Formats: sequence, C-alpha cells, structure tokens
Amino acid sequence: MSKIGLVIQREYTSKVKNKTFLLITFLTPFIMIAMMAVPLWLSTLKDDSAKKVGLVDYSGLYKDVLKNTDQFVFFNLEDENIQLNAGDDKTEGAYDAYIVINGPITKENNKISFISLKQIPVELRSYVEGNLEEYVYNQNLVNSGVSNIRDIIDNARVRINVDTIKRMDSGEEVSSSGEIAGVIGIFTTFLIYMFIFMYGAQVMNSVVEEKTNRIVEILVSSVSPVELMMGKILAIALVGLTQMMIWVVMIGAAFTYFGIVFGLTSKGVDPSQLAGMSQMAQMPVNSPVAEIFGVVAGFNWTLILGMFVIYFIGGYLLYSSMFAAVGAAVDSQADTQQFMLPITLPIIFALYAGIYSAQNPDGPLAFWCSLIPFTSPIVMMVRLPFDVPMWQVLLSVAILILTFILMVFVSAKIYRVGILMYGKKTSYKELLKWIRYH
Repeated sequence: MSKIGLVIQREYTSKVKNKTFLLITFLTPFIMIAMMAVPLWLSTLKDDSAKKVGLVDYSGLYKDVLKNTDQFVFFNLEDENIQLNAGDDKTEGAYDAYIVINGPITKENNKISFISLKQIPVELRSYVEGNLEEYVYNQNLVNSGVSNIRDIIDNARVRINVDTIKRMDSGEEVSSSGEIAGVIGIFTTFLIYMFIFMYGAQVMNSVVEEKTNRIVEILVSSVSPVELMMGKILAIALVGLTQMMIWVVMIGAAFTYFGIVFGLTSKGVDPSQLAGMSQMAQMPVNSPVAEIFGVVAGFNWTLILGMFVIYFIGGYLLYSSMFAAVGAAVDSQADTQQFMLPITLPIIFALYAGIYSAQNPDGPLAFWCSLIPFTSPIVMMVRLPFDVPMWQVLLSVAILILTFILMVFVSAKIYRVGILMYGKKTSYKELLKWIRYH
C-alpha cells in the first residue's frame, strides 16, 4: 500500500471508530427533525386562561360583533376608566386589555385603539381587525341599496389556480413548483456550506493537534509532508462521504416509509394496496401533502444527488487544502484566527449569494457565482433544481477541479515548510516566501 494510502487508512479508521462520530452520525437526523418539529408543536400550545378584554364602543354599533373565544372574553364597558392587570397580577375586575372605538368605522376613519400594560397579542389584534372588517364590509353592502350586490361581487371574483408542469425530454409531463425547487436548492446549499466548514475545520484541527503534540515530527520521518497533507484531506473526505451516505439512507428510508403510509407517490397509490394500514394511510392521493410529494418526486434527483457529491468533494478539497495550510502555518489553535478571514469570507458570501439566487436562478449573480470556484459548490446547488443547462454545470465543475489542483500546489508549499516550523509568529509576508521556495 502507498504511503498516502496508509495515512488515509489511519485517519479514516480513527475517525469512524470514534464514539463521538457514531453518535453525531446517527443522532443528527433525529435532532434536525426535532429542531423543526418541537418548535412547531410548541407554537400550537395555547394559554389555558382566557384574556379579559374590555370593549369601549362610543358609537354603539359594534358591541355584539366580537364574540367570545377560548382565548379572549369580551366585556362591553361604558368608558375607558378601567383597571388593567399588571404583569401576572390577576386583580379581580381588572382587564388584560381594552379596545376603544371612537365612532362609526368608515374608510376615512378606521383607527381603533388597543390599550394594555403589555404588548397586544398578535392573535387578539388579528381577531378584532378581521371581524370588524368583515362586519363593516357586509354592512356597506347592505347599505348600498342593491339587492343582489353580494351575488354580483361573488360572481365577478375569479380565483386563478396555476398548475406548473414541466415537460421532460422524453415528452412526459410532471408537476413542478418553483417554491419547492427553491426550498430544495437552499437546503442543499446550506448542507454544502455546513459540510465544507465542518470537515475543513477537522483537517485544520488535526494538523494543529499533531503539530502541537510533536507527533508530526515522527510522521514526516516516514512520509513526506505533502503525502501527509493529502492523506489527511482524502481521509476526512471519505469520513464525510460515509456520514452523508448514512444520512441519505436514513432519510431515504424515512421518505419511502411515509410515502407508503400516507399513500404519497408521484403516480398515486392503489387504495387496495393500503389495506390493513393505519387510518393515516387513507389520505386521498390528491391531498395537498400528496401533491407536494408528487412534485418532489418529479425532480431529477439522480442529477441533484450526484452533483451534490461532486460539489461537496470539489468544494471540500479546495477549502480543506487551505485549512491544512493554515494549520501547518501556526503553532496553536488560537493563532489560526488571523488566517481564517480570507477563507471564511468567500464561503459566507457564497451562502448569501445562494440564498438570493433562489429567487432569480438565471440572473447574473447566480450565473457568475456558480462558475467562480470559491462560490460555485454552494451557489450551483441552488440552481440545479431549476434545470441549469448542462454546459454550465460541466464548465463549473471543470473550473473547480483546475482551481483545486492549483490550490493544492500552493498549499503543499506552505504545508511543507510550516509543518516543522515552531516558535515563530507567521505573517502573510512569510507565507508568500514559503510559496516561492523551490
């Protein structure tokens, strides 16, 4: 086995057998689901105690409009000289808030005052505004003098429902959605961004740790510094791919499970196939959730997942070589900060460029950032669900590979000198000297 192969084997086995790696790999999908599901569930929980709201209606027209709900109980008052609850103090006879209507509500005079010792809940404001608007609207229709004006308005209104259909090269037509394409693009973009930072930082930390512990002095007696650097980079790339493949299998299994249980496939499910399943399995095939799953299944996942792996590897190799050079150039973890800015700025810029490109995937920002190698791994992932021309994808990958080769050459020169350099603060000027060494 080659020396690089031995380094890869050592680094890879030490990482994947680590208990922390195993816990993070298998728990991360569940943690991500919990992070999305728990806040959503908590947002549905309501306060058990109903808020007491006083209504001071000087016009006398709207006293019966606002009906009591589980959250709010309304009381008609003669004037606004009432006592308010202070904080958690539920003083008998006091109100959590009160509303003042100074006169008839018209288009010119439609301001209503909320008064409270605390911020007015959004639900209360929405409830009051919605009910009063609907009531005044109906009253204006009645006062118009036209007997069938409501029917006229209802018949004049037409709701447009646009079906977006994408015609494949084979002639098959599938449902599509720009919104879902944007969500997929931003999600994969964020994953690339996270992986580049996470695994690139692992390379740098590994180099700094070995240099600090003087282990590197023993290692370079058996392998060259360049072989050691490339072995570390490739080993952690394999660790990342292993982790991603486990996540893909877990997510794919979950997607398949819910697709069967909920009857959600791109072509629908025969109800006879769902016999004996839970009641959830009886969801209509044309339900909104089924339509979403159908649209998702219509994307070219072979291309998206394949390019995700390619851009992950290309972006990781490009940035990890720079992270490795930084690790070799310093003596401790604290010293890495001075060299991190030129590396992190392009990654952060690429993330924001990717988010903005989701709204205009063919615009100048998206086009050029998907070709520039320091931003293309992140930005191109946003564009892929929108069917980017293949020539742009291939050109982007080619430029990324060439830039990676050049960056490895530069980083190897820094790594070769810096890995055995101790006790001296490295500057950018010093790094340029190392690059020019033969």
